Amino acid sequence: MSTLAFALAATIKHDGHGGIADLLATPAEAAAWLAEHQHLVTQVLLGRPGSDLGRISYPNRAVILPDADESGVRDELVRIRGAVRALFARAVAPEPPSKADAGRLMAVEDALRMVNRAADRLGTTHLEWVEEPATRWAFRTDDPVALLVGAVGRSAIDFLVSPARGLLRACPAARCVKYFLQDDPRQTWCSASCGNRERVNRHYRKRHG
Repeated sequence: MSTLAFALAATIKHDGHGGIADLLATPAEAAAWLAEHQHLVTQVLLGRPGSDLGRISYPNRAVILPDADESGVRDELVRIRGAVRALFARAVAPEPPSKADAGRLMAVEDALRMVNRAADRLGTTHLEWVEEPATRWAFRTDDPVALLVGAVGRSAIDFLVSPARGLLRACPAARCVKYFLQDDPRQTWCSASCGNRERVNRHYRKRHG
């Protein structure tokens, strides 16, 4: 299972050399990530009750990123990602977040405010009466970047109140900063590479302890 918020949180990862890799390090990388995950944005926006994108041609990469260096979408994604990761760290408690990540997490209260404010940009239900009274989802903005950030906020909220939250785990491998969903109770690591690296580390510590 993958959601927009979960996919965004995963753009911070171990680089395989003892450091941290940011998959949104540049506007061009942010544009590439967005192009790859537009289907997840669509799922959130079209999933709003009675939603109708109407004249907002979304998600359209040419609209979202007319100029990756000037649209500001990369900075917006990085900010909301920080809030999502802080809430994910809170969700896995009492398990600790990765030591490599713990010092960079924003306060939970700040993360909550940011996510809720972002999600609020998607709007609310409005009453319409053409022939019969009906409600539709009315976006509060036509700005596609604001809609994108709002979709991340809504995705984070929907995920954190869903049963899937109970499957969320922080990978305990050294220097790994990824979260994963533990679909199999025997799964300990986010990936086979993390598991292999930890087994090698344990073997080394036993021999050179």
